Amino acid sequence: MKQIYTIFILIILMSSCTEEYQSRIIDDISIKTFRIDSVSIRTIVAVDADKVYFAASNGRVGYQWDEQKFEQIKFIKYADSISPNFRSLATNGTDYFALSIGNPALLYNLSKDTLVYKETHEKVFYDSMKFFDTLNGIAIGDPTDDCLSIILTNDGGNTWTKISCDKLPKISDGEAAFAASNTNIKLLGKTAWIVTGGKKARVFKSTDLAITWEVFETPIIQGENSQGIYSVDFADENNGIIIGGDYLKSEENLSNKAITFDGGKTWELVADGENPNYKSCVQYVPGTNGKEVFAVGKTGISYSKNGGISWNEVSKDEFYTIQFVDRNTAWLAGNKKIGKLILP
Repeated sequence: MKQIYTIFILIILMSSCTEEYQSRIIDDISIKTFRIDSVSIRTIVAVDADKVYFAASNGRVGYQWDEQKFEQIKFIKYADSISPNFRSLATNGTDYFALSIGNPALLYNLSKDTLVYKETHEKVFYDSMKFFDTLNGIAIGDPTDDCLSIILTNDGGNTWTKISCDKLPKISDGEAAFAASNTNIKLLGKTAWIVTGGKKARVFKSTDLAITWEVFETPIIQGENSQGIYSVDFADENNGIIIGGDYLKSEENLSNKAITFDGGKTWELVADGENPNYKSCVQYVPGTNGKEVFAVGKTGISYSKNGGISWNEVSKDEFYTIQFVDRNTAWLAGNKKIGKLILP
């Protein structure tokens, strides 16, 4: 009875927070898939319905989609021996930037073929990167000390500076982030949300271009290295969603998804014990007032028509990440493939 009452309250709150919108009923989807051999692709920038950029493993970067074939493929090597494993890709509106995981961390301006940041440390591992606007950008990674690794740029990506731990919240022992889909950062205006996992699954929030931070607890499953929040999205400054679970127990669906109505200060579990199970990426569909949501992962694709309160599986296709360009079109990426989704 308590769970039914909670869901009823959530539906009322969701209705009061968004304008009236009639969600689509989507029971299954069709994805056009394009094979790209020998790469794992976890990060994309969807430009429009005809163009998507990607950065992948083996130092491989794709720049443009044209008539079902990537026009340009770059193979990046560092010091003639290291092929960076890219998990982060972002644009400032003009140039594209790719950031690798592992040691050394290598951040390239792909448009200018220049290395703009390098960090060497036995613990260095950057997870995701985004731009607030044309000048200000952020990348976050696992702790090398007692805080998350955060680097910032305020000159359009030409230079990057790592923020000292004395200016950031302390990380809990065993807490880190996941480089699963380049979506454990969400930016909206000057506001940034970062999500973590492992021993703790929390939400870090800044409203001033990542200068000062607050930290909020969540009910998402946590305690083991494979558990926590893998992805975050916000429909507006108040309404957001987080998703994840346990990568090593991907069929489980307990305490792996939650929503907020107060900008991330408090979170309420939704569809607990129900579909979807572990997912690496969650995204609101633009132009749907925060009601339509897609979640993707190695366990398939799920859709919600009510802001994440209830879901149905619409495909068993495995993808790591999804990014919409409009209400009807999205690009996806996975192991050795790029996908294009067209909704009715």
